Amino acid sequence: MIIHDIYESPFINEMCEVTKNLWRNGWDERNGGNISYMLDTEEVRLYLDLGRSINEADLDFEVKELAGKIFLVSASGSYFKNICKNPAKNLAIVKISDDGKKYHVLWGLEDGGVPTSELASHLKCHAVRLAQDPDHRVILHCHSIAISAMTFVHELDEKKFTRSLWEMITECLVVFPDGVSVLPWMVAGTVELGLASAEKMRDSRVVIWPHHGIMGAGQSMDDAFGLVETVEKAADIYMRVVSVPGGFKQKISSEQLWALSDQFGVTPKAGILEDRKN
Repeated sequence: MIIHDIYESPFINEMCEVTKNLWRNGWDERNGGNISYMLDTEEVRLYLDLGRSINEADLDFEVKELAGKIFLVSASGSYFKNICKNPAKNLAIVKISDDGKKYHVLWGLEDGGVPTSELASHLKCHAVRLAQDPDHRVILHCHSIAISAMTFVHELDEKKFTRSLWEMITECLVVFPDGVSVLPWMVAGTVELGLASAEKMRDSRVVIWPHHGIMGAGQSMDDAFGLVETVEKAADIYMRVVSVPGGFKQKISSEQLWALSDQFGVTPKAGILEDRKN
């Protein structure tokens, strides 16, 4: 089989494009943020010898559900603004071992780096989302500005937080009818944060980390980015309104949100909207 130039692969190009946009939006300053993309094994085989491993390392936990899966991930300490300039330094392609206890580095990390420090969070979330959606592929974490700001002024009750976001833009209910989940503040890069995030992703594709950022899941790069982008825009509108003297004069009502759900065939997460009027 001919091994093609990996720099021409769709997955490397997608990763470069989305990380560039995340940085341009100001959501991934310095080495902030991380992303992981589950790849199709047969596609990767066109660009890499899957029998050749550069390195291997133990995971902090077992992920038997992901045995044999291959992921393109950002490197720990990598600057998103530099990924396009040097993908092989700032990215890694890793394969989870058959027992789910290790990962093998197939490509990348040219300067001897390691995968993102949030690898625990990502892998656990991938495992949970795959159980909910077999088409799931991407976990994206970034330091979105308005969402972080909103966690300082809004109650950290996920039902109330979701309702506030749904009320900001007509499309929000359509894009994330499953709402958002909100964790308490937790130390970044820990297994505990990964487990808590994964638990929340059983019924929501968005997990908000207060005073830190957001984690979103999607079936593609565009899907995950668009999800986070929509939540962030709603939070931005919320912050602009609350900064105006007098604040809100009106919002999208429950009745109007139910009408949206009917129009677009989505089911709002239970317990957030008031009951329908007869």
